[in-house]
Amino acid sequence: MTAPQAADRVGIDVGVDVGVDGDDVGAEVDVDVDYQQVRYPYRRHRDQDLATPARHPVVVVGAGPVGLSLAIDLALQQVPVVLLNDDGRLSVGSRALCFAKRTLEIFDRLGCGQRLVDRGVSWDVGRVFFRDEQVYQFNLSAEGGHQRPAFVNLPQYEVEGVLVERALSLPLVDLRWHHALIDVIVPTSSDAPISLRIQTPEGDYTLLTDYLVACDGARSPIRTGLGLGSQGRRFLDRFLIADVRMTAPFPAERWFWFDPPFHPGRSVLLHRQPKGVWRIDFQLGWDADPELEKQPERILPRVRALMTQASQAAGGDGTAPEIELVWASVYTFACSRMASFRHGRVLFAGDAAHGVSPFGARGANSGVQDADNLAWKLASVLRGEAGSDLLDSYAREREAAADENIRHSSRATDFITPKSEISHLFRAAVLDLARDFDFARRLVNSGRLSVPSVLAQSTLNTADVGQTADSGSGQEPAAISAAFEGPMRLGAVALDAPVMIEGRPDWLLRLTRAGRFTALVFAAEGGGDRSVSGASSGEIAACATAMRAPADEADEAEETSEAASVTTETTEAAGTMQTAHIVHAVLQAFEGLPAPTVLVVRGTSALQLPDAGAMVLTDPDGLLRTRYDARPGSVVLMRPDQHVCARWRQVEPVQLKAAVRRALALRP
Repeated sequence: MTAPQAADRVGIDVGVDVGVDGDDVGAEVDVDVDYQQVRYPYRRHRDQDLATPARHPVVVVGAGPVGLSLAIDLALQQVPVVLLNDDGRLSVGSRALCFAKRTLEIFDRLGCGQRLVDRGVSWDVGRVFFRDEQVYQFNLSAEGGHQRPAFVNLPQYEVEGVLVERALSLPLVDLRWHHALIDVIVPTSSDAPISLRIQTPEGDYTLLTDYLVACDGARSPIRTGLGLGSQGRRFLDRFLIADVRMTAPFPAERWFWFDPPFHPGRSVLLHRQPKGVWRIDFQLGWDADPELEKQPERILPRVRALMTQASQAAGGDGTAPEIELVWASVYTFACSRMASFRHGRVLFAGDAAHGVSPFGARGANSGVQDADNLAWKLASVLRGEAGSDLLDSYAREREAAADENIRHSSRATDFITPKSEISHLFRAAVLDLARDFDFARRLVNSGRLSVPSVLAQSTLNTADVGQTADSGSGQEPAAISAAFEGPMRLGAVALDAPVMIEGRPDWLLRLTRAGRFTALVFAAEGGGDRSVSGASSGEIAACATAMRAPADEADEAEETSEAASVTTETTEAAGTMQTAHIVHAVLQAFEGLPAPTVLVVRGTSALQLPDAGAMVLTDPDGLLRTRYDARPGSVVLMRPDQHVCARWRQVEPVQLKAAVRRALALRP
């Protein structure tokens, strides 16, 4: 695979040096770029002058949050990628405003998470109002011990701007502005490349690619051009988005009104953005005139009435601040998806593959998770580490996630916009009861907010199985429970937690690496359990004692006497050797593949591992053990997208090898 040349790259110089793999180097120098005003110029690429069309391993179409995330992730895994965009500007208006904790964790791994958090408005509290009274409030971050907040509010163009800068810092990303895809020819042969016709201000040219990824939005020209459609439900309602600038002393919270006095019979959503801008969504009804409703003389009186109510809800005197309209748009939406996200070597992600209502912030967040799921699988296939069946798992997993998002989104929309008298009566009764009763609050649906899907049914998972342990006493092997308790589920995204490494504080998920599996090993304690096949603690303890050679014959009797009792030193040495044996088994399971990141969580005993390709962590607050329900010798295997795909109370080398092959969709 040939990397694009730096001479063919173009972008704005914002003076920020960004790290290569996971750290925001220079993130404290946050240049105040107005991304809404940035324009990226067209530049002729050397591919346009070739007599024979250039062939690239991957072409991604659409430089929105999804396409940019995918291109960055592939480049971090050493896959050259061409990213095409049909114009030279970022999105207009706030659009996808709320970026969830999981998306921020993905951005951390891509090397720009901290910059986005610093530029945005973090929040975790929401309030729900019915008419002129608060019904209840909720806190999405009630549990501590996570690096990232529940949500960060940041206009979509700001996120795109930071992602563009990150992409331009990576030599393997070839970002081409004003290069529009106008035709796709997919060959019948699996060996022949896909042919793309590209339109530019200087004329058309042809590109060849092994894989094409469509991240080109809800109207997806690629989907349309290939004669593919989406199935779902269109909602007959209209909503107004208004971005307004004002000085308002309201907290950074999500406020949602049902049937407020300032907008009777409808719903209203208020969010704070950076730089003194606020986002307001007004339900208008299906019969509203979109052009009329976008006029400032229609919008500003509504906003002033809202601000009067919001001021009172915040404990103020009801005075509305001075208001400036920044941007407005009227939208409708549908909840739909393609039947399949994979069509041979053409793959679909983000809005091109699925669509939901804006309530719950499931659009851009689920799209970035599409990219997160796809990047490592596509890179593995291109490197020959996995067969193309692995790409089928992308389609199956993300189609299931889309179904989950559509289900939540449809239910929220039905509650927010009831279409029958009985639906209105039900909603009013639920909201009345929600003031006093928790069961009713669970029925209120102002948008179930975005959380990552649990891939419980993924074919890449290795199911938890029953195992036995040797007590070390000569008795029959004793059964141990393989069931894992607690919040961590097989197929879920790994839960973050604070850790200490080499005396400095860090976070678990920050220690994972792009494109690599991660094995989380909880150190053995040198007790009686067998932590890995072929090495009981008694055997290892004996080995540890034998390794302490006596200084001379006079000391031999004393050394033998000391070894006869189980000392703390010997127990710790046994635990260390057991743990080293587990680490060795993990590394052997990846023989012929990129080495995994092995993170060893130290227990109560000292742990001095030899140079065995592992990092040793401490769990200062015990959150890792609690969240993963871990015991000494437990092993948790995470995919490169940080989903847990296997876990064991104790592990056999053959089980490790089988789980790795299964996670790569390889035959046993």
